[in-house]
Amino acid sequence: MQDNSSDFIKLSPRMELLPPYLFGMINKLKDKKRREGVDVIDMAMGNPTDPTPQPIVDKLCEVVNDPKNHRYSAAAGMYNLRREVAKYYDFHFGVKLDPEHQVIATIGSKEGFSHLCLALLGPGDTAFVPTPSYPIHTYAVVLAGGKYIGIPVANDEDFLRRVSDGVKTLDPKPKVLFLNYPHNPSSHTVDAEFFKEAVAIAKRNELIVVHDFAYGQVCFDNYKAPSFLATPGAVEIGVEFTTMSKTFNMAGWRIGYCAGNPKIISGLGRVKGYYDYGIFQAIQVASIIGMRDCNELAREQALKYQARRDVLISGLERIGWTGIEKPRAGMFLWAPMPEPFRAMGSMEFARRLMEDAEVAVSPGLGFGPEGEGHVRMALIENPQRLQQAVRQIKRAFQKWPEGQLQLNADG
Repeated sequence: MQDNSSDFIKLSPRMELLPPYLFGMINKLKDKKRREGVDVIDMAMGNPTDPTPQPIVDKLCEVVNDPKNHRYSAAAGMYNLRREVAKYYDFHFGVKLDPEHQVIATIGSKEGFSHLCLALLGPGDTAFVPTPSYPIHTYAVVLAGGKYIGIPVANDEDFLRRVSDGVKTLDPKPKVLFLNYPHNPSSHTVDAEFFKEAVAIAKRNELIVVHDFAYGQVCFDNYKAPSFLATPGAVEIGVEFTTMSKTFNMAGWRIGYCAGNPKIISGLGRVKGYYDYGIFQAIQVASIIGMRDCNELAREQALKYQARRDVLISGLERIGWTGIEKPRAGMFLWAPMPEPFRAMGSMEFARRLMEDAEVAVSPGLGFGPEGEGHVRMALIENPQRLQQAVRQIKRAFQKWPEGQLQLNADG
């Protein structure tokens, strides 16, 4: 379409700080293929394809007809929802929370995280961010006017050492430490001792901690992801975001919550009060049923992701794509690109998989320069579709001129 915009229309200088959204490029390619009638096997986005548990849907259908739920809600969320979040934390993690002052509902954790950055950060402020990074973890800081320092997540001891050294030597001293475990995109996990050391560092250095716990209930092989808030002293210096999106297959419902330090919660609430009128109340009521009655269904969903993880890793290994770590949690594989194709870069690799294998994956570069050389694969397709994806990837590899993998048995 021809752009006839007048010359005086100029976007804010902050827009120049945002690079092209690489996932948007992949989505455009995927949509183009689908419009052409191609059946793309989609492993690009962590967008659950399994249905929301039926009790949640049934409750929504029941309460959506009540006119009182059609009005504006409170930006902080219904008290009954916040009380249920407090009960959920007590039941799963042994954490006691005051629903009035220590819990706030958010329009998914992504919105909450972005608005919290506006409450905590401004020009001259610096935050530590784990890398590779889910884009909002870095660019919410940028949009708030702050700067970020990336710290690789692969080695826990090194990560904590860099944080400890950084708050002592950097000027200005960093203000916030962002954490994300189970980590997106790498699926890296930590144990409770990690959080104990992180809290100790934060207290010694007056550092705020914000933990993104979106995948905390999607765990495998008897691993249980620890809650940051369960760490002694954590509520004194930080908060934790969780979401209904992954645990309960409610990604499109857009509901999550932030819990922890009351001063930080209050700051987030003040920002949200200017930006939104809260979440559709019927969704909030239905979410209460999820946390109250659907925990077994959530566990069954995690087992589905575990089975898909095993099917996909096994299939890729059979066609020679090795070196993929088996994650303990999350809904992704973080896969190093096969050596013959690394020179092309992750964006071109993902584009070619879309064109020649009709499989969508996320390029590692979309998670920052530290993600280059990898692709992220979401475990959202059923096992049969994943097996088909492996066969199509194998055929694509065999066609590419950069080099042939040593393929053994058919994938």
